[in-house]
Amino acid sequence: MTVNEQRMPIARVEELPPGSMRAAVVADRAVLLANVAGRVYAVSGECTHDGAPLVDGELDGDTIVCPWHFSRFCLRTGDVVESPAEDALQPLAVDVVDGAVFVS
Repeated sequence: MTVNEQRMPIARVEELPPGSMRAAVVADRAVLLANVAGRVYAVSGECTHDGAPLVDGELDGDTIVCPWHFSRFCLRTGDVVESPAEDALQPLAVDVVDGAVFVS
């Protein structure tokens, strides 16, 4: 895991190939990074239903599937796509500069 402090990059794009996910920490919060078809997304890293680490889940297109109870969330918006989760994930802003990934 990487801590993002004062605009420090939390990953390099080459470390996150399309179709992959990675856990990170931003401002003491768990974050999930996912590369979907070359675009990097960041959302809160734990399922809102029961706190499962989403990095252990499955990436299905632009949807993340929780490893414990199979809630599905849209990575673009954080919205719940399928229950049992009722609360959305928090989407975070991602900037890629010279191959470095920044999240705020």
